[in-house]
Amino acid sequence: MEQLTVDELAVRVGLPGSTIRMYQTKGVLHPPRRQGRVAYYDGSHLERLTLVQRLQSRGFSLPAIAELVKAREQGASVAAVLGVGEAEGPDDWVRIKVRDISRLVPIGDVRPSVLRRAIQLGLVRWRRGWPHVRRWALDAGNRLTALNVPSDDVLDKFANLRTATDAIAADFVEVFERRLWPQLADNAQLADTDTPGQDDQLDRMRALLVELTYTAETVVIGTLRESVREAAEQFARRHQLLPNDDFRPAWVEEPVPIAERLIQTDEDDEIPDEPTIQRFLDRGDDQDEPLR
Repeated sequence: MEQLTVDELAVRVGLPGSTIRMYQTKGVLHPPRRQGRVAYYDGSHLERLTLVQRLQSRGFSLPAIAELVKAREQGASVAAVLGVGEAEGPDDWVRIKVRDISRLVPIGDVRPSVLRRAIQLGLVRWRRGWPHVRRWALDAGNRLTALNVPSDDVLDKFANLRTATDAIAADFVEVFERRLWPQLADNAQLADTDTPGQDDQLDRMRALLVELTYTAETVVIGTLRESVREAAEQFARRHQLLPNDDFRPAWVEEPVPIAERLIQTDEDDEIPDEPTIQRFLDRGDDQDEPLR
């Protein structure tokens, strides 16, 4: 392992030795190894100083960098540091016992292979000899077990769902990286992170990612509800649970506004062409009559 004195390290990274010692005091650089009175630095210190310089160039203050470094060294996830994960509530992990597992899977289906697959899928974590699950997973598992849904089916659907949500998350992070991150980088060039009361880059990232996360959750939940409604409609038609399309109850002919709304179906929806949409936009909100 390469060994460097503080002066040699300073030359390698282009910083004064006093700055390197200050970084140690601020908690962004781990202590060197000492042999007698001489302190020796190695490649890990070079890597850390490179990270510090990169983060500073992007608007992160030393306290924010120290917070990131400390959290990472303690095993915290990036999501936890940025405030979009590991929070108290449905996302926190809770330890479960055998009786909890028996409530999560149907009777006679408590098999090591089932639990092991749940661990491989990330639905369960094994820590210090105990299985742990998210609170939302515990609640969902109890509900599905009460409906007598086999555990293999649950795990199959969860695997499919995780693939879909990974793709959705990647899309939203791509939006953040392409649209929001450049704005943060531009603001970092103008900001003075040493000014008291000045928002730090880490705070800006937290605010934007939390907002983006809540927006993504709202969009996903709303879209999922629409999809479930459509799937339920298709299910009902497959099993002939609905009257024929030409069926019209007697009260339809009555001029009652509520009746008109009740008989509306998806077939009533239109997809207008762009000129029609433009006329709607140009007209504004001054008229109450629909655009024909």
